[in-house]
Amino acid sequence: MPDAIYKASGVKILGKRIKSLLFTTDVAIIKNSNAQSVIAVYPFTPQLTIMQSIVDVASVPVFLGVGGGTTTGQRSVDLAFQAEQMGAYGVIVNAPMKKEVITEINKRIDIPVIATIASDKDDYITKLNAGADMLNVSAGANTAALVKQIRDEVGPMVPIIATGGPTEESIEETIEAGANAITFTPPTSAEIFAEVMVNYRSLSN
Repeated sequence: MPDAIYKASGVKILGKRIKSLLFTTDVAIIKNSNAQSVIAVYPFTPQLTIMQSIVDVASVPVFLGVGGGTTTGQRSVDLAFQAEQMGAYGVIVNAPMKKEVITEINKRIDIPVIATIASDKDDYITKLNAGADMLNVSAGANTAALVKQIRDEVGPMVPIIATGGPTEESIEETIEAGANAITFTPPTSAEIFAEVMVNYRSLSN
């Protein structure tokens, strides 16, 4: 993980202070990472077998996605409960998740509900009032600016997780804007293996 991430203040969950979140569902990457936690969100319908596999492989806290777009309503509430039983440290709801579902999830589980905010059009105040315990800001190139906007509006007490971008500089900018913890997308197994193969080939020449 980039060193700049550890300049963040961190978010404290179940007695652990977490500054870095690895954004992947690749179990080989998860097993060989030095991240403090894993955030497992993917664009398909959440499935218990995938959730359980990630929790089983990870040696650090895991935050599991429970829908919000293609999956919502009672199914998301049930997935959140199952995630808690598996040992997840929190559940992530995608940006389209309705406030009523956030409220029901909050009532059902004791671990944090983390609401994703994808743009300044997302009503983050409503999501917080509905029961979201913290926010996960993922707005591409606008992430740092949106983090600052949210922090200025909600004050210092609401925990904010945010994507930090690919460089030490962009990560530092996001932290300075008010993010408490940073998600980082690692290179894929294919990209890492391509580098390894270059070294193997040079050794065989």
